[in-house]
Amino acid sequence: MSENKVMNRNLVVVGAILIQLCLGAIYAWSAFTGKLTAVDGEFQLSKTQTQIIFSVGLASFAVVMALIAGKWQAKVGPRIVAITGGLIMGLGYIIGGLSGASFWGILIGVGLMGGAGIGLGYVCPIATCVKWFPDKKGMITGLAVAGFGFGALIWIKLTSGFVFGPVDLTPGWNGLYGAGWTVSNVFMLYGVLFAILVGLGSIVMVNPPDGWKPKAWIPPTGAAASSSGQKAFAVSQMIRTPQYWSLFTTFMVGATAGLMVIGVIGLFGRDALTMRGGFDPARATIITGTAMGLFYALMNGLGRIIWGSLSDKLGRKYSIVLMSLLQGIMMIAFYFIGSMEWGLYIGAAIIGFNFGGNFALFPAATADFFGNKNVGTNYPWIFMAYGVGGIVGPILGGAMGDARAWMWAFIPAGIACFIAATIALMLKPPRESF
Repeated sequence: MSENKVMNRNLVVVGAILIQLCLGAIYAWSAFTGKLTAVDGEFQLSKTQTQIIFSVGLASFAVVMALIAGKWQAKVGPRIVAITGGLIMGLGYIIGGLSGASFWGILIGVGLMGGAGIGLGYVCPIATCVKWFPDKKGMITGLAVAGFGFGALIWIKLTSGFVFGPVDLTPGWNGLYGAGWTVSNVFMLYGVLFAILVGLGSIVMVNPPDGWKPKAWIPPTGAAASSSGQKAFAVSQMIRTPQYWSLFTTFMVGATAGLMVIGVIGLFGRDALTMRGGFDPARATIITGTAMGLFYALMNGLGRIIWGSLSDKLGRKYSIVLMSLLQGIMMIAFYFIGSMEWGLYIGAAIIGFNFGGNFALFPAATADFFGNKNVGTNYPWIFMAYGVGGIVGPILGGAMGDARAWMWAFIPAGIACFIAATIALMLKPPRESF
């Protein structure tokens, strides 16, 4: 079946990016932590409490994706599942906004329900794009999930204004907070926007017809097929392979490191800049907002595209090894350079760049090792590693922040990344022995 008889596959990429821009709001959590922990504010939550909410969202995201979204989208198609995810995510943020200063209300709304909605929506663009682009899995997976990283930049800067260091793209407007909006108001606004925008992106979330392949693309055969997604492992078969557990462990470590930084960069940055760097609190807040909103979020999105494209040439295995090694070095260095403005920017950029790469490399590796056909049901079980990392990383960071022992959050995470690189170096394509 030729490509010109079906929908233009590039439309699927556009829809995928729009959906992911909204789902990436979970990475904008640093836009709220400062106000949620302010001692003279409405909420007065501890650092650990803010990270519990973040961790619940991440865990809900991963569990719902594995237990519900993967199988459901395989049965009914990606469009219905993605729309449902947008509605649940939007409703969760609205409930969080209506809960006022209630920790439990925000935990259930933004954390549990918001994460569940993301879990339903996230796998749909990935699974759909891999089926439409079997010839460019790394690059297209990176593009499909790039919106997730870029989305954090948008949602963070909407609260504070689009100011990037000396560049002010919105002169005279200091964001929603500057206009008098409360955290609760912002939660409700975001909830409405998420439901609408995810619904629009879901319109083009449809699978290609059976037997369709890109024009002039010839699927690999023989030995090459074992590393290009031509085999088809079921979940029960995949989880019995050592490759599954190697990918799971490596992804878990990468997720732990990156999610810890996302959750605490605002808190760590302010502490490091004011206590060790000599900055006043107001300036430190601007610097940390720029570090997360521009450098981390922007490079997070670019990392997904660049690492994905690089892996199509270098190979998934060596790309994961290189990414993990670089992340380990940067996690350890970040503690020491985070008290300087340039150090916070560089550290946030490189950590965000590597963290973003996980979301291009691991779905593509899942498709390579266990088959393009079943990636929608298989990848959620690899992605459970993200849920584990989402619990360990942010809570570790929050606890060390409350104890004023930030070093013991960053250095162990860096060492773990080196171990992950060693595990990835031993990866080989699995054999079909069933």
